[in-house]
Parts: sequence; C-alpha cells; structure tokens
Amino acid sequence: MKNKVYLVGAGPGKSDLITVRGLNILKEADVIVYDYLVDRGLLGYAKDAAELICCDKSPHQLFKNRYLMHNWCGGKLARKGRYSDGFSIDQEEISNLVVRKAKEGKKVVRLKNGDVSIFSRLSRELGVLVRNKIEYELVPGVTAASGAASFTGIPLTDRKFASTCIFVTGHEDPNKEVSSVDWKALSKAGTVVLYMAIENLPKITKELIKAGKAEGTACAIVQNATLTTQKVLSGTLLDIAKKAKRERIKPPAIIIAGDAVKLMKRFNWSGRNKKILFTGLSKERFFAKGSYFHLPLIKIEPMDDYREFDNCLKNIRDYDWIIFASRYGAEYFFKRLGAIGFDSRALGGIKIAAVGNSTENRLLDFAIKADLVPKEESSEGLIEKFKKINLKNKKIFLPRSDISDKGLEKELITLGAKVTSSFAYRNVMPGDLPDLDLNNFDEIIFTSPSTVRNFKKRYIRVPGKVKIRSIGDVTLRQIKRCKLQA
Repeated sequence: MKNKVYLVGAGPGKSDLITVRGLNILKEADVIVYDYLVDRGLLGYAKDAAELICCDKSPHQLFKNRYLMHNWCGGKLARKGRYSDGFSIDQEEISNLVVRKAKEGKKVVRLKNGDVSIFSRLSRELGVLVRNKIEYELVPGVTAASGAASFTGIPLTDRKFASTCIFVTGHEDPNKEVSSVDWKALSKAGTVVLYMAIENLPKITKELIKAGKAEGTACAIVQNATLTTQKVLSGTLLDIAKKAKRERIKPPAIIIAGDAVKLMKRFNWSGRNKKILFTGLSKERFFAKGSYFHLPLIKIEPMDDYREFDNCLKNIRDYDWIIFASRYGAEYFFKRLGAIGFDSRALGGIKIAAVGNSTENRLLDFAIKADLVPKEESSEGLIEKFKKINLKNKKIFLPRSDISDKGLEKELITLGAKVTSSFAYRNVMPGDLPDLDLNNFDEIIFTSPSTVRNFKKRYIRVPGKVKIRSIGDVTLRQIKRCKLQA
C-alpha cells in the first residue's frame, strides 16, 4: 500500500531553523532520506526505529550512518564533486528509493537542505512521484540566503539600497547549450544572492561587471551559514574572488552582492556579540547575554544490554529512595519501566531526589514530583541536602550513565545508605565534531567532566585569550587535570 511522501526543508544549517511543521512530520517518519548537509542533530528527533538514509556523500567526509545510499545504488558512486555537478549519486536513484519506500507503505520524509523549492532539483523529484501516482506534500524551509543574511545582519532588501533581490545559481545544468542567466538584468538588481558559486566566482564577478554592475559593489561571502563554523568574508565585486581564494573559502557558501551589504558593518550581531561555545546537551539559553553556539561534546545512547537494569526495576518497591543525577537517567528509567510492564504507580511510597531543575522538570513529564532538589545543581549539592536526612540503612537506587563519577555513590554510603547503582544509558563522544577555529570564541562553557575529556581528545587546548567556565566543582577539577589552558 502506497503512503504519502513529505518533502521537508530542513533549513540552512542550524538544526533548530527547521519549521515546527517540518519537525512534527519528521518525528512520525518511518524513513528519512536526507541530504548530507542537513544538520544531523535533526535526526535525533526521529523515532528509534526510523530508517535513516544519507542520499549523497561529500568528497571531504564520509558520514557514518546506519544506512548509506551506497547500499541502495549497487555501490555505484560518481566521482564528481558534490558541488560541481549536484548529487554524488544520480538524482533518479534517490527518487526511485523514495518511491520504493513509499510503495512499501512506509511514512517517508525526503529531508532537503534549506528550502525545498529553491535550487533543490524539486521538479525532478516531484516528477517521479507524480509518475508513480504517489501523494505528496511540500513543507517550506529557511533558505540559505535568508540564513546567511540574518546571521550577518545584512538586509536583503532595504528602502535606501535595494528594492529588489534576485537569487541566482552559480551552476547551471551542464547539458544546457546556452546559459539562461541574463547578466544585464542581474546587474540592475539591488541585491544579488549567488548559490553554489564559489567554484565559478571569478567568471561570475567578471560577467556582472561586464554587464554594468559597479566594480566597487559591496560583497560578502558567508561560509557554513548559521553554524558554529560560520565564516564571513567581505570585499567588493572586483576583489571578492581573489580574497575567497586567498582565504580558502569552500562550499557550502552564499555570496551576497549589493549596496545593502554595507550595512553588515553596523548590524552584524553574530560578529559583534560575545561568542559563547556551550558544550553540554541542555537547550540554548535564550535572552542571556552573548550569542550561544551549541556544540554538544557528549552523545546519549541506550545500553546494549538492559538485563541488570531491568532486574533492579522489577524490585523497585524494595527501595526507599531513587536519586536521578541527570534528566537522561530519568528518561531511560521510565522507558525501561514501561518496557517491563510497569508505570509510575510502581513508585508509590518511594522518595525521589533530582540533581537540579532540568532533571526535576523531566520527572514532571512522567507525572513525578521530586521530594528533594538542591539549590546547588550538583552531586555536592545533593549530598549537602542528604546530610540533613537520616539515611542509615536506607536503600537507594541510582540510575546512572556508564561513565559517571562514583563520588555520589561513595558519599551516600558514607552517610549510611545501602546504594544500588545501575547503568541506564551510555555517554559517548560524538563522532562528527567539526573543525573549529577556537579563537573565534570569547568563552567556552563545560557542563560535565565528560565534555572536558572529549574536548581534550578532539581539540587539545583552549586558546589563551578564551575564557573557560565550568558548571560544578567536579567539572572544574577535570578542567585542571586536563590542563586545557596554559
């Protein structure tokens, strides 16, 4: 039985720039066929059983996914670069894969970078769906031009500088005999935005100047727009190509040309604001001073084997206290509680402690109100609270990560408690951490010892001019042990 296919725009890079509608659809998908430029943080919202298929491969990086398009195309990969001629794998094969999955009755999402209707080969994908009589819907997304302009403070239109804005592809169909780009018309536009144009930039700038665009027209190149690795280069139509070569600008990048680009000097908030690299898994802190760049240095995964943990849950009524030292402990605790056929009623009469507000709030999602939450959100804060409670011979269950510090358990035992701890989840290092110029940041916040250790493995040191902040004394001790800064 055929199922509907949704073509969803994922946005230009930053994972939370997807629309609410797009995200809601993504959560229900059985199969997600995604462009490799899509921020993989989005894939974390997929169902556990969802099939994730990367539909093209970058020549610079091979992503390690559960499924690669390579398997669906008989191992035949084109040798051309991702940007010189579109997808590494033939577009028809991608479309056929989507059709095949839809015909199997799967809920399929084709997750496209940026917006689905702008330079995305949309008509080719829709043509195959129409031929196969498969119902579909399009879900718009933030296009790269909007992302690049918004994250540099460039108004694409402006009453004084630009009443028109034109989007242009830097690469046309190589099978075209004659270009369809009207350079004369482009030269008269207030703002020209070029997609996929880095490789052809010298030719494009010459054509625009030849057609009448002033040599001194302000230009900006935004590489990796909206991401932690965003890089901005400014110049003029005359010199921007040389500057791009000198600075080794690489795709993906957007080029914006027009007098409105001059306003970037005044309005570039992402360049002016204090830049803070946040390494934890907590949500972005809105309305805080500075611009937060979220780079989780830990990744949470389920355990491979839950037999020991489940056995503890089957006897959960034997405990006097359950202490949740993280929101993930709470999340996996209740997942497994449901897996063995129990629910929150099994916790009747048991006292609950949470390490802090985020854990307390996660427990509320399961209709559990914590009995104890310290003001100081740390293991030390918990212990200070428990020192005021008689724990002599009290049985405590402690669901924790596979690498968490045993200090809390030891302190509880010192207070006379009988502690049983068991692994609820795995805390691992992400395998796809980007290259970063850490000098671009003013401050780095470490949220746990594991974020410190993983930073050390991937980035080695923090530049001397960058301030280091830690959450909790345990994290601070790990920073000192790792000697992140001279």
